Amino acid sequence: MDRTSSDARRATRRLTAEDREQSRRLGEEGFGADPPGQPAPPAEDTSPAGGRHSWGRFAGDRLLARAVGLELGSWWHGTRVPTCGVADVTVAAEHRGEGLLLELFRALLRDASERGEPLSTLYPTAPGIYRRLGYEVVCALDEVDLVTADLGLVRPAEGTTVRRATVADVPAVREAYDAWAAAQNGPLTRRGAGFGAPDAAWLEQVTATTLAEDADGRVVGFARWDRGTGYDEHARITVPDLVGLTADAHRALWRVLGSFSAVAPTVRLTTSGADTARLVLPTSTGRRVVHRPYMLRVHDPARALTGLRLAPGSWTAQLRVAGDVLGVADGGYRLVVEDGVSRCERADVPPDAATYTTQGLALAFAGTQDSANLRLAGHLSGRRDDDRVLDLLLHGRPVHVRDYF
Repeated sequence: MDRTSSDARRATRRLTAEDREQSRRLGEEGFGADPPGQPAPPAEDTSPAGGRHSWGRFAGDRLLARAVGLELGSWWHGTRVPTCGVADVTVAAEHRGEGLLLELFRALLRDASERGEPLSTLYPTAPGIYRRLGYEVVCALDEVDLVTADLGLVRPAEGTTVRRATVADVPAVREAYDAWAAAQNGPLTRRGAGFGAPDAAWLEQVTATTLAEDADGRVVGFARWDRGTGYDEHARITVPDLVGLTADAHRALWRVLGSFSAVAPTVRLTTSGADTARLVLPTSTGRRVVHRPYMLRVHDPARALTGLRLAPGSWTAQLRVAGDVLGVADGGYRLVVEDGVSRCERADVPPDAATYTTQGLALAFAGTQDSANLRLAGHLSGRRDDDRVLDLLLHGRPVHVRDYF
């Protein structure tokens, strides 16, 4: 049977309850089975009610590839932007390299666009696969080992105190996170089905959450930490979340963690980019032990570039997108900023207008590369008239992420 007739028998569709066992087996093939003795995982939810939208590529009734779109939101340019988080991408070993992901992602992202999600993000195991689909690395979620004793050397905070969080404090912790996240590009909004744990359950996910409060009793930072096991040279404190809104908040939280130096010589911090929390440390030592690249795709440029809080004043720029293998982002766009808020729509623009690849648009939208570097990398061509305006509008916020999915 030739490739053409084989492709004709393949179909892309949503997964149903009848596909759960096939999907589970394919997931184990891609990501490994749970260790012996572990409790069996819950049955995979193929219903979109939980904010999960599962899609598969089939040959007849046989599942060859799958991917899940998660209903998320993320902060970009001071605005919450609906975002499709792509997860659980797996292809059967015998069918890798056959281009199955192209149709799978076309269906998954069409579905995301219909829900009003103009962006999609993912954590790749092999970035090259997703670059072909228009994604590019804009950040990474890292785990860094720090010497606990160094943290105890941080200068004492002035006018900032610390205390243990209670259930009544969880809303204030969420507000502190929102204040931090809104100033960055990339962090998830921590809203929706994936972040719906009751306050008490959320608090109990770790050993403790320590709050930093200013002189007025306002929560200006927090650290969520796990004590771990043991008290020898192998013991460590794991910190999945540390956020500070002031330098003194960072100092106060670091000193609490540094107090464990006699029983846990290492603190493992989940972080990203140039984390301001590390600016108050007395040393620059730190060993990265986990690195998870984070990729972005802008599949609906007009919607993604509308409603953002960009540079004050009024600005206009024209741009094009070309080369989208999924065939949805290509075309001309007119970006208008009035009183600092953006509006973007499809438009007839000159054929030699500033033209991005889909990867280049992701990098520009995130603000991780300016026009000069995108041109050097081959991701921006055409006229340079609007380069300075586009750089002014899209740069200025650091890119961070704090949640793995």
